[in-house]
Amino acid sequence: MSFSAYLREGEHVGLRPFRLADGPEFTARVHESRHLHHPWLSPPATIEEYEAYATPLIEGADRVGFLVCERGTGAIAGFVNINNVVHGAFDCGALGYGAFAHAAGRGLFREALGLVVAQAFAPEDEGGLGLHRLEANIQPGNAASLALVRGAGFRQEGFSPDFLFVDGAWRDHERWAITAGMPGA
Repeated sequence: MSFSAYLREGEHVGLRPFRLADGPEFTARVHESRHLHHPWLSPPATIEEYEAYATPLIEGADRVGFLVCERGTGAIAGFVNINNVVHGAFDCGALGYGAFAHAAGRGLFREALGLVVAQAFAPEDEGGLGLHRLEANIQPGNAASLALVRGAGFRQEGFSPDFLFVDGAWRDHERWAITAGMPGA
């Protein structure tokens, strides 16, 4: 099924908002992708978890979520969220994302992250978020995620020991950021 109301489109993927109706496809993709996500993230695996997860992304003022969809079929390839959005002088948000197994390793997320950066930095009067900065906190062992942000023009800004409690343990994170006007932004 093709979906034509994308917020941004690339050659292979389009970004669209989350919808509650996406729960069955999203959670099926999560189940197919457990081996890919562990131990880095734990996306919602039931319809109830999905609804609790998606509702703030749909309705919230301090976060926005994008489903990454394959343009040819409309299939959900993954998601990119901008969390902890702060406006004013800061105009910043923090990325969270995950590809689904059927889409991993195909370059779709490199394209999608570029679209998200463009949407985040576009002025609000043009339908964007009007941000000046995006951050990503990545566990040092997550080579695929580190390569993704490097390729999108993010720069490493620091290291945060024991930054987040993930999968029952405190995890170190590298802090990466991109600022509007930087090469790649």
